[in-house]
Amino acid sequence: MSSMTDEVAKSIDKIDNIMTSELAKIADSSRLAQQKWSRQSIRSRLKIVRKVRSLLVERSAELADLVSEELGRSRNEVLATDLLPTVDACRFLERHAAKVLQERRVANSQRPLWLTGSHDTVYRRPRGVIGFIGTWNYPLFLNLVPILQAVTAGNSVLWKPSEWMPRLAEAISDIFRNSGFPDYLIQTLPEAREIGPQLLETSIDHLIFIGSAGVGRKIAARLGERLITSTLELSGHDAMIVCNSADPELAARAVWYGVMLNHGQTCVAVRRVLVQESIYPQFIEKLKALAQDRTPKTLLTRAQMIQADQQVQQAIAAGAEILNPANDFISNGDSASYPATILIHVNPGMSIMREALFAPICMVIPFREIADCLGVLRACPYQLSASVFSNQRHQIEAIAAQLKEGLVCGNDVIVPVAHPATPFGGSGDSGWGVTQGAEGLLELTVPQVVSLRSGSWRPHYDALIKPNDADGDLLLGMIQWSHAPTWRKKIRGLLQLIRAGRARFQRVDSVKKIR
Repeated sequence: MSSMTDEVAKSIDKIDNIMTSELAKIADSSRLAQQKWSRQSIRSRLKIVRKVRSLLVERSAELADLVSEELGRSRNEVLATDLLPTVDACRFLERHAAKVLQERRVANSQRPLWLTGSHDTVYRRPRGVIGFIGTWNYPLFLNLVPILQAVTAGNSVLWKPSEWMPRLAEAISDIFRNSGFPDYLIQTLPEAREIGPQLLETSIDHLIFIGSAGVGRKIAARLGERLITSTLELSGHDAMIVCNSADPELAARAVWYGVMLNHGQTCVAVRRVLVQESIYPQFIEKLKALAQDRTPKTLLTRAQMIQADQQVQQAIAAGAEILNPANDFISNGDSASYPATILIHVNPGMSIMREALFAPICMVIPFREIADCLGVLRACPYQLSASVFSNQRHQIEAIAAQLKEGLVCGNDVIVPVAHPATPFGGSGDSGWGVTQGAEGLLELTVPQVVSLRSGSWRPHYDALIKPNDADGDLLLGMIQWSHAPTWRKKIRGLLQLIRAGRARFQRVDSVKKIR
């Protein structure tokens, strides 16, 4: 038996070695393509992005059908929450990327005195080869936007799509091919799970990962060993705060939308709903009316269903109740589905209030004071996005200022995430870095400063090579003139600077005459 096990292990190692060898060749071809691509003007790159947008529009019905067939989402929902934001993100790049990425000349007014004669320009250079481990829940938006931002910034991309979307991945790759991108610039890797870890070992310069916090930690650890940067968009456990001035019906509708969209398979789905006591009864009444239907909703994997049901059953055992119970639902069997579930009488200390969920589940908790509410929020390690419902703008802004979430929505949920001009990313267990908008585009570049200096005056050279007693007086005068707190002291510094400068130049002239 042991010899059989050894043979299997050797076979697996051989397959891994083949994968590693092939990926190394793919990465080399990607780097060569990137070097040529980065020399093209931003305008020529954006012409191809415009072609991508045109093909997405032309094939929109086909793409929506593919997502529906492979991933079980409704066609209309795909069009509204996946395809429409994607084409808008393309248009954002077409209109604004050139300005975002253009070089920035540093004004002379910002130049310190000791750098007199220097002229500095900050350029945004592409990182190089971008590895991208994509996701499946919003397969067009969450895959296409980072890829298009990467190539717009002058990078190449090695894209590992989700194993759950092989036909859609091929359709997206076909769009890239027909848009006019150079060969090897965007390469679609096999969907197999084993490719992700292998990609971490290849010659990449930056990695984008969208997925769970558990996998994100492993990726961060390995990339840290290799000193490779990353953008990690990880799990969420989003909170909604409903203040006493909010419209309870609007807030209830927002919760139901935030729970039901994509059957709860959204990283920014509404999970924790904290409602101020004065409107809690009205809110619960409105939400209960919406939550009558507990028809099980299809999830992508059975593992999601098992995890969701375990968390719900643990909460019920600890005292929670289901707002919309269904006696006929049985969680066993081969089904990968789960009913929309609203839990009440939830204790903030329950594990379901801190652990990631990917199913149509949320918890509702009343609170008295905003400070109490914020304490409940901070007990959760996930900080991706949040929402605040109130008819007072200053209250929303005051609460947002105390949150660490990367996005805070006022009187809305989820949809503002897809705004093409704003960045999106979290902190804590929700990862780091951002995608989308100008900031997401800049994240896929590195700043390079080119500093040019005219003339021959280099006092810092002479201070080392030809030390002079006047050097100290010169430096003290420079510090006083530039930074003294009063004009009287500034003028003294200027006079000292002039005297020391004269003394130094006189000494230099006398040395030249002696020679």
